[in-house]
Amino acid sequence: MMENHFREALEIVKAQAGVRTMTEEEISAMILRLAQGIRDIEAGVAVPEGIASVLDSGKAIREKSIICVVCGKSFKLLTKKHLAIHGFSPKTYRDHCGYKKGTPLVCKSLQRERRKKMREMRLWERRA
Repeated sequence: MMENHFREALEIVKAQAGVRTMTEEEISAMILRLAQGIRDIEAGVAVPEGIASVLDSGKAIREKSIICVVCGKSFKLLTKKHLAIHGFSPKTYRDHCGYKKGTPLVCKSLQRERRKKMREMRLWERRA
């Protein structure tokens, strides 16, 4: 029966991996988390609202995605609108996750692209 949970979780993760790039660590963590969730649902255990808060906030900001530690959804950037759904502002979310004050809530690749674009624009120089 337990093997069935892993098989179901594996099918879900296969579908997810077919849509977006995932590291080996992400795949294995997702399989284990889903298998446990399926087992809990089948057993009738109430799944808490903040189930994804188990996610280590230090690993939530990734190369191609940022994971909301409240709901576990993956984004390129966390918007004020999404955070408001969970009752957070960007500042309170950073405090909740233990991020520093100026930590951008975007994936690393997007952060690099934005930084590069700003350097190219050279907005700090006066225009003649």
